[in-house]
Amino acid sequence: MINSKNSSRQRRKIRIRKKVNGTAARPRLVVFRSNLHIYAQIVNDVDGATLAAASTLTLAKAEPGLHCNLSGAQRVGKEIARLAKEKNISQVVFDRNGYLYHGRIKAVADGAREGGLEF
Repeated sequence: MINSKNSSRQRRKIRIRKKVNGTAARPRLVVFRSNLHIYAQIVNDVDGATLAAASTLTLAKAEPGLHCNLSGAQRVGKEIARLAKEKNISQVVFDRNGYLYHGRIKAVADGAREGGLEF
């Protein structure tokens, strides 16, 4: 097996998902990072339902200057927190999806905390 960055991330993701599980009372906040955009979803794993989603892709339509950098990631975190508050979700479990808790992933988490979500 080729030991690439993505395969290492996939192995870390599996290890994390064994421990992190979202319920109706405390859903899972998942972050995905691509080269062009950053995505965040709030998922209830019991029902298999996505409760809220935000990304730089959707936010860039309303805010043309938004990019996939630290400020864009923080904006995605604030937006996902706002959507969660609309659905009466205040506590979540953070799933970094195998990424290191650094940079844009940390910025999403900080933005969600600023928006009022508790991890």
